[in-house]
Amino acid sequence: MSEYDLRKIFPRMPRKVTIGDITVRDGFQHEEKFISTAAKIFYIEEMVFAGCRNLEVTNLANPKIMPQFRDAEEILTYLRSDEFKKKCEKRKIDVGDICFTAVTIREPSVDRAIRLREKGIGPDRLLMMVSTEEEHHFVNSNTTLPEYWKEAERCIKKCTDAGMKMCGTVSTIWGSPIGGATKLEDAVEFTKRWLSIGAGDIEHADHDGSASAPEVYRYYSMILDEIPDPYLHIAHFHETKRMASASILAALQAGITQFEATLGGLGGQPSNFMDDCPVKGTGDYYYDDPRYVGLVTLEDTLVQIDEMGIEHGFDVDRVLWIGKQMEKTIGRRLRSEAVINGRTQKGGHMKYARPGLKERKAKFGEGQGQKIPSDWPAKAVLP
Repeated sequence: MSEYDLRKIFPRMPRKVTIGDITVRDGFQHEEKFISTAAKIFYIEEMVFAGCRNLEVTNLANPKIMPQFRDAEEILTYLRSDEFKKKCEKRKIDVGDICFTAVTIREPSVDRAIRLREKGIGPDRLLMMVSTEEEHHFVNSNTTLPEYWKEAERCIKKCTDAGMKMCGTVSTIWGSPIGGATKLEDAVEFTKRWLSIGAGDIEHADHDGSASAPEVYRYYSMILDEIPDPYLHIAHFHETKRMASASILAALQAGITQFEATLGGLGGQPSNFMDDCPVKGTGDYYYDDPRYVGLVTLEDTLVQIDEMGIEHGFDVDRVLWIGKQMEKTIGRRLRSEAVINGRTQKGGHMKYARPGLKERKAKFGEGQGQKIPSDWPAKAVLP
């Protein structure tokens, strides 16, 4: 072990992580055109085949508010179908290892999930969300925080009785796009509240890109000191300042083992326009430029973690191919750099080499691979 081993400095840093794909839900919710059901199923399947086992696949809210997810039941039906099971079996994938999540911010959505479960097509896991900053919470849920906590408590009992898990999301941990600065201590307390009322795990969310690496490290260290089971915690970062990769690293150093991301960095606030018609969504967008909204990219996060030698379970090259297809589906250049530039190639790219180096070294009597003048000492001597 080298004295410079990163894990000696950050002993909590994991050797294996889980990365969830939330493209089809969180990624597509911001798009102002309807993404076809066939495309949604294609990307869910492809990510499963590439190694993903945790996927958010739809939102069960009223389709009049979020028409992007008007095909929720159709997608869930397919994912429970014999056709999908046979495709997985052919690839030696155990469908029992896959967790499909549907977002259910309010109680009517939870009730809808339970009805689907009774029909045999319900999701495995639901998700509800609180923000530590109440104005942001009100935009998302149209409730006060105390009101919502009571609703969440009822919903967790309902979904547990129906055989589903509930993820409790804590948002505005590092700041709110509406109310501004927030306290990390509030998010730690909210995490405990979720677990105290029966949530199965917690999504710790930076929903507007407010996080900075030092504060991410501080927060997750606080969380793991208080609640040390890493399987209870999922890191969720948005990208608005090109700082999310630093936040990923800081979370790893703190000991977080579960992350989620979207292909191409898609996502953001639910759209308030669909195809040729305005829709309700969650109201006015709270950002000025739609180019600067979205999540950390799954492709770049995966390459980053792969380069660190951390086990992840994905076929990286297949994911990069999927990311290229996503750019065609969306119809614009997305945020992933790895999709364009690929992985770091240890063998280099000799096709870009300039001819003549070998001959020039021979002209000056230099050996192949010689990097220092022959009359210099073997090691540099500092003044």
